[in-house]
Amino acid sequence: MLRQSPFHDRVTAANQTSLWSHWAGHLVVDKYQMSEKWEYMAVRNAVGLFDSSPLYKYRITGPDAERYLSGVLTRDIRMCRPGQAQYTIWCDDRGYVNEDGVVFRQAADDFLLTAAEPNLSYFQNLIGTDRVEITDVTYDSATLAVQGPRSRVVLSELAPEVNQLGFFDHTSAKIADVPVTISRTGFTGDLGFEIYVDAADANAVWDAVSEAGAPHGLVPFGQTALLMARIEAGLLLINVDFEASRFAENDEHRSTPIELGLGWMLKGIGDDSRPFIGRKAILREQAEGTSRWKMMGLVVDWDDYERKYTEAGMVPPKDHTPVHEDMMVYDDQAQRVGYATSFMYSPVLQRHIALARLRPDMATPGAKVNLEFTINHHYVQVGAHAARTPFFTPDRKTAMPAQPGDES
Repeated sequence: MLRQSPFHDRVTAANQTSLWSHWAGHLVVDKYQMSEKWEYMAVRNAVGLFDSSPLYKYRITGPDAERYLSGVLTRDIRMCRPGQAQYTIWCDDRGYVNEDGVVFRQAADDFLLTAAEPNLSYFQNLIGTDRVEITDVTYDSATLAVQGPRSRVVLSELAPEVNQLGFFDHTSAKIADVPVTISRTGFTGDLGFEIYVDAADANAVWDAVSEAGAPHGLVPFGQTALLMARIEAGLLLINVDFEASRFAENDEHRSTPIELGLGWMLKGIGDDSRPFIGRKAILREQAEGTSRWKMMGLVVDWDDYERKYTEAGMVPPKDHTPVHEDMMVYDDQAQRVGYATSFMYSPVLQRHIALARLRPDMATPGAKVNLEFTINHHYVQVGAHAARTPFFTPDRKTAMPAQPGDES
């Protein structure tokens, strides 16, 4: 039986399309209005509201909580202070990525970890002799993402504490006299915040944020608009850009952190005091240069794209709806050098873009490649070039607001 989010009454009332899909056993909105592009534009130009309650949430507590997480998570949790959060991953003993999530440090021995897939038994089986307790609190709380350039203005009217939040910080606050935790996080690659609130108080928070956001053009946005924004932001999506190693059928469907472009998480990997799961395998990969791929962005050559479709008697499509399937990538000698996993026409960039795995020797910004399309039922290669991600990363995403007394 499908679950309903704590915000279900509100999202149902706002959903003008009656288009729904499933996420983590929940019923979720695909798009609230007939044009998901309208919702996307609200996120990029004003402010949008997204129900991310279905995320799995695990509370990890106990005297050995930090030591336990240091041995499980690939990124060094010891560098995360109370009031901060980290985007992180966890790997198997062969150095392949299982999943990703965000870990919030609430105190020295108190953490909250979010994940897109269920992981409770997996984490509990790794406890061993550590004095740690892991509790599934997924259904105890609701999560509301407030995203876009006006998000801070809206929330500061309700909780002035957000003006002091740095990127990936979090704080306790109150909205509509309801205790909440607000983090400066999100999945849109824009300025944004996420509100964690007890499930019983969810609707009061939705109503307060909606009322405060109305003068700023706030609209709820669904899955489609979110997935558009996350491709522009270069954010990876499980079961699309990578698969969980523990469920993959073979190594062709597994990825290492380096292959996913997450090598930046490996800072301090040479520190022998933190032998996290997969460390030895990743060190071997680094030393021997055995990475098969590297995740990069692709930007399609608009002139070649237009010409190939026009010569075929077609109007060149500019569809912003994300395509989540393999699209082959070739060099100029028609040799396969990788494959794209996510593709779309970006409204803000006005370019076709993709997230792709490229052979390491081709994974250089500006490297010429060819992306395969189907035109008139024939495979056609269109020029593109490799690019760094994120494609879209506005300064406001990480900038702090001007404080009183600052020079204008």
